[in-house]
Amino acid sequence: MSDLVAGFSAGTPCWADATVPDVAAGKRFYEQLFGWSFGTDSAEYGGYAQATLDGRAVAALAPQMAGQDVPPSWTLYLASPDAAATAERVREHGGRVLMEPMEVGEFGRMVTAADPGGVLFGVWEAGSHHGFERRDEPGTFCWAELVTRDPAAADAFFPAVFPYDVQRMEDPDASLDYKVYGFGGTPALGRMAMPPTAPDGMPPHAEIYFAVPDCDGAVETVQQLGGRLIDGPVDSPFGRFAAVADPQGMTFAVIDVSAASGEPPATRPA
Repeated sequence: MSDLVAGFSAGTPCWADATVPDVAAGKRFYEQLFGWSFGTDSAEYGGYAQATLDGRAVAALAPQMAGQDVPPSWTLYLASPDAAATAERVREHGGRVLMEPMEVGEFGRMVTAADPGGVLFGVWEAGSHHGFERRDEPGTFCWAELVTRDPAAADAFFPAVFPYDVQRMEDPDASLDYKVYGFGGTPALGRMAMPPTAPDGMPPHAEIYFAVPDCDGAVETVQQLGGRLIDGPVDSPFGRFAAVADPQGMTFAVIDVSAASGEPPATRPA
């Protein structure tokens, strides 16, 4: 079992929640897929439902509000010691602040924003809620990629807003444009150019990876529960993974990191 994650440095993925039309249906799906439990929804915060695994916070579901013109989706939150200052940096470097800094009771302060290429993300300044209390184990968050049609804009924006160093992942076939944002060589999240095989109309987004003990078994469960397979499963040096969608259309990835195969590609400073 992972230790409690007590805090996150600026720019570290620290939380993920999903906006869904039907929270009850979302609960049933993720309970069966990942073994999550949900307590009483928070009426004070519009029915926000936090998911736990063995009593530790791992993610949340939020109801889609009337008139909210966004598709069901997962949102990745990046940690910040000062959400208002981060919002100003977003503006200074060509991004958009979609929701101004908002106090969430004693839990913290949040911002929602988009980079110049349209990748949506959240910013979280912790109060009593720091974020993930378990990660990097089955049923929890383990990785995220910023998938964009404007990789140059992302590479200029994110390291200016957060204190990332940037490494380019070498690809012998020159078919993959992938960089890793991190801290002193420790990876935090990936940046991937939208692949040419992506479905028409797929928007820029943060692809969230959840660890599973068996990728193929997880895909089968997704399909049995009414979700669908988008791509994969694929073997990689980081694990066997697949892109899937839940029955309400939210996309994410599942990965079995114990099934890694092959040598990881080399990286070099970008």
